[in-house]
Amino acid sequence: MLPWTEIGAQISRSIGIPFSVEKVSSIGGGCVNHAHRIEGNDQLFFVKLNNADRLSMFEAEAAGLQEIHGSRTLRVPLPLCWGKNRSNAWLVLEYLETGNGSRNGAAALGCGLAAMHRFSSEKFGWTRDNTIGTTLQINNTSSSWGEFWRKYRLGYQLQLAKINGYAGRLQSQGEQLLEQLDLFFTGKQPIASLLHGDLWSGNYGFDGAGQPLVFDPAVYYGDRETDIAMTELFGGFSAEFYAAYRETYPLDPGYKTRKTLYNLYHILNHLNLFGRGYQNQAEQMIGKLLSEVK
Repeated sequence: MLPWTEIGAQISRSIGIPFSVEKVSSIGGGCVNHAHRIEGNDQLFFVKLNNADRLSMFEAEAAGLQEIHGSRTLRVPLPLCWGKNRSNAWLVLEYLETGNGSRNGAAALGCGLAAMHRFSSEKFGWTRDNTIGTTLQINNTSSSWGEFWRKYRLGYQLQLAKINGYAGRLQSQGEQLLEQLDLFFTGKQPIASLLHGDLWSGNYGFDGAGQPLVFDPAVYYGDRETDIAMTELFGGFSAEFYAAYRETYPLDPGYKTRKTLYNLYHILNHLNLFGRGYQNQAEQMIGKLLSEVK
């Protein structure tokens, strides 16, 4: 039985006035959680549901949204409350009506992301772990970006791939890549920028006024190039977005090479989440990267 009565009661406590769920509408598009729009007392909220053991995932997402909101750059749906019962965990968010984007909106997204990337921390990582998809994303802090990327991003994903049975060339060349990782950062000292962390086309949109908003983050502090690289991995971002970003915050010349290094993390994660169909792509990316340092 879905926990709408419990969610309604928790919303009431959070907003300080009575609220009861009168109408529930399922919203498609997500592959991890069940999403719903709930209505009652002339108010709307967005609710994500999953199994009870996923509460920590929702807690981390709420913290990530609050982190981005605190930067005063890009708009996010504000988290209201979260909880669980024996069967379900939930996250209640501000409901934002979405509209169509425009060239101006795409440019505003680029400028807003650049501004968010100027919001920085002393160390790479974050105050808590979160998830990338459903995979644990370890955010232990480090003063070295190369060490962080080696240990908590590529190294961790390669370890998961080994556990999942993906051995051979992927592991042997993956180890070579980890050993030579520092060569990709020669002369580069990235700042620890606030990152969305999972910035593909399904995780941004525009509000009713055409202004950009982002959601479903996997927040941490790291090299800003990782966010830009992911926007190029699956497409869906306009020329106006990239032009506005680069004009506001130009990229270093070595980005073209590091783009593959950063997107390898997401392809390895897709391999671990969705299976062998991503193995060849991961191996090709590793081979390309190794050829850059020979």
